[in-house]
Amino acid sequence: MSAPAIEFTGVSRWYGDTVSLADVSFTADAGVVGLLGHNGAGKSTTLKLCAGFSTPSTGTVRIYGDNPRRNPDVYRRVGIVPDHSPPWPFLTAREVVELSARLHKVPDYREAAARAIATVELEPAADRRVAGFSHGMRQRVKLAQAIAHEPDLLLLDEPLNGLDPTQREHVIALLIRLGEQGRTVVVSSHVLHEVERMAPRVLVLVNGHLVAEGSTAGIRQLISERPRRVLVTADNARALARELMSSAAVDAVRISDGAIEVETSEPSQLSRELPAAAGRTQSLLRLIRPVGDDLESVYTYLHDRARGQAR
Repeated sequence: MSAPAIEFTGVSRWYGDTVSLADVSFTADAGVVGLLGHNGAGKSTTLKLCAGFSTPSTGTVRIYGDNPRRNPDVYRRVGIVPDHSPPWPFLTAREVVELSARLHKVPDYREAAARAIATVELEPAADRRVAGFSHGMRQRVKLAQAIAHEPDLLLLDEPLNGLDPTQREHVIALLIRLGEQGRTVVVSSHVLHEVERMAPRVLVLVNGHLVAEGSTAGIRQLISERPRRVLVTADNARALARELMSSAAVDAVRISDGAIEVETSEPSQLSRELPAAAGRTQSLLRLIRPVGDDLESVYTYLHDRARGQAR
């Protein structure tokens, strides 16, 4: 039985007092895998460990069964799109991609580079210097570099950043196609709806911890089940709060400084019942605003949920 493309076993990575990853274990094989998390969650550290750019403080990382730090042959099977700008900005896009292909010992590196440039739709600008490129164009140069030697494993750190909607559609379609061809494609992002368009499987990192993994639909369901808080200001607030307490859509109600904070696991049902409750109590609704609905709150919820299950 062949080894998986990526295998993390009890991997931790720290820098001084800062813990970037904490006891992370997972495997990944053919197809697109989403690496989801807020900024600083450990996504880039995970990709660097996969690429052999960093060594785990504890645990083991294996790429196709080998330690990427000790076996240079692993690099021929890996393509990388880092989060920083392409190297050699004084070169043209074509020269950058050709040089990358040569470093990977591709026999016909010119043809390989031309094919990769065409794949990312960068042909009209291929002979311009990278220094004059927009952020989105630089992203496509990095992607062309990564695929020029036709790697089995692609590691992409926020590859959609800076792309316009048309370019995003093209790159998403390309990554799906590469996954369907049997390659392993790991895409990091902090945007769930982007990841779920291309990755049937998702790993969620929060503060260096792997707090959830599974199908994209399953992760979406976990997030949908998260209790929501809604801030409501209205005339006759106390009467409205008493009325809301009888609703099956409401888990808790608190009043502070004349404002009502409603906790609900059924936000859609609450959105229908709130106006009706206001009408029954003759309350004029002045403000309805979600509280803690940002990505950081979502990831914190998944983190707390994982800690609760581990107890």
